[in-house]
Amino acid sequence: MKLELVIPTSLSEIPLMHYQKYMVVASNKDNSELFISQKMIEIFCGIELKNVVNIKLSDVIDLVTHFKKIFDKKLELKKTFEIQGVKFGFINELQDISFGEYVDLESNIIDVQSFHKAMAVMYRPITSQKGDKYTIDKYSGTANYAELMKYAPLDVVLPASVFFWNLGNELLTATLSYLESKMTKKSKTILAKQLNLDNDGDGISQYINSLKETLQSLNELQNKDFLSA
Repeated sequence: MKLELVIPTSLSEIPLMHYQKYMVVASNKDNSELFISQKMIEIFCGIELKNVVNIKLSDVIDLVTHFKKIFDKKLELKKTFEIQGVKFGFINELQDISFGEYVDLESNIIDVQSFHKAMAVMYRPITSQKGDKYTIDKYSGTANYAELMKYAPLDVVLPASVFFWNLGNELLTATLSYLESKMTKKSKTILAKQLNLDNDGDGISQYINSLKETLQSLNELQNKDFLSA
């Protein structure tokens, strides 16, 4: 029986949920490169693994090369896109992002398996639009649209993630620089109270270490290959 494949020609044809499914396989160090390649074809082309194993090795290599090429293409941030009839818009003024939005973004952008939740922060339904100008729904948490965002195309998801990683890197670097060089004992006590941390300085030290770990995670994500773990 001749096997016919539907091969995505760009990241716009691959939904986030398929990418998340693939990354579960790619992040398992016990899986061989050949098995990961076969699962890549199974997931991205929508066929059963039992059919993938019957594909010639040379064709498997060609398909893996094809996917590496489309993942390597430079992508620009997309301000708007549509899923199932709902048009979403990117946060208009990132410099005015609320603390709640930033916390939800920071916690969900670190792990690809929660990218859909991060997308529900970065993009929200457009309520009105005139030309390139638009307004979006007020943020009320990730619950309303996180599941729908699993259908978001990768040509939207990946550049948005990179955009936030860069922003988060800049913000955390500036914050750490300030905390480590400018904080007096008095200001540490004030900040500790605001953040509900220990007042003896240990809480602030733990907070700074937490920021450093987050910054390291963002740096690792910025340098990662989107097809590898």
